[in-house]
Amino acid sequence: MERLEPERIDVPGVEVRVVARCSSTNSLLLAQNAAGPVLLATEEQIAGRGQHGRQWHSAAGADVTFSLSRRVRRPARELASLSLVAGVAAARALRALGAAAVALKWPNDLVVGSAKLGGILVETRAEVGAEAGATHAVVGVGINCFRRPILERRLRRPVAALDQFIRPSRNAVIGAIARALIAALERFEAEGFAAARSQWEAMDAHAGQRLRVRLADGRSISGIGAGLAADGALRLITRAGERAVHSGRIVATRLP
Repeated sequence: MERLEPERIDVPGVEVRVVARCSSTNSLLLAQNAAGPVLLATEEQIAGRGQHGRQWHSAAGADVTFSLSRRVRRPARELASLSLVAGVAAARALRALGAAAVALKWPNDLVVGSAKLGGILVETRAEVGAEAGATHAVVGVGINCFRRPILERRLRRPVAALDQFIRPSRNAVIGAIARALIAALERFEAEGFAAARSQWEAMDAHAGQRLRVRLADGRSISGIGAGLAADGALRLITRAGERAVHSGRIVATRLP
C-alpha cells in the first residue's frame, strides 16, 4: 500500500501535512486557522462529513482524503459558489490524470455516470482583526481511489473508484487536485464565480435531464436541468417556469 508522504505531495507555496488518523481534516484546519495556505491529508478519517452533515465513508489506504485551507477575499454573498469552483478544479485535475469520464453533479459531487466518485465540502469562517474582510475557507476533498464492493453494498448505490480508470498514486492525485484548487481560488478572488460557471456547465452530468431535487426543508421539486444561475444556484425548468434552487440535492434523474 502506498503511504501518504508530505514530500511527495507537490504543491508549491503550500505547507503540506500528513496524519495517520483524524476525526475530520476540515474540522482540524478550521480550528487551527493557519495564516498561510495549508494542506492536511490523512490516511484514515473517522468522522468525515458530506453535504448537510451526512457521513463521508473513508477507509485507511483506500481513499484520498484531504483539506486545503486558504484565506479568500470576496464578498460573503459569493462564497456559496466555492464548492462549485472546487468541483471544477478537482474534475479537471482528474481528467488530466486520465480519468476522462469524471463529471459534476450539483452541488458538490464528482461522478462517473450514475456512480459517485467523490465529494467536496467547503466550510468558511469570517476573519477578524487584521484580516477583517477576508474569509478563512477550508476545501475538503474525498475521492474513492480503490474499489470496495462492501461500500456499494452498505450504501445500496453505485460507487466509482479511480482504479477503474487509472493506476492512481494517492500522493500524485492529492498534489494534482491541490494545485488545481490553488489556481482556481486565485482566479475566483480575481474574477468571481463567472470564471468557473461555463466550465462547470461543460462538465454537468445531468444537463438537459429531468431531475428531482430534495430541498433543504424536505420538500421536493422536479424539472429539467438547465445549468447554473449567476450565483451558482441550479436552474430548473418546471411546469410553472424557471426555478433557481440554492440549497438541496439531486435525488433522482432520468432522460426527458
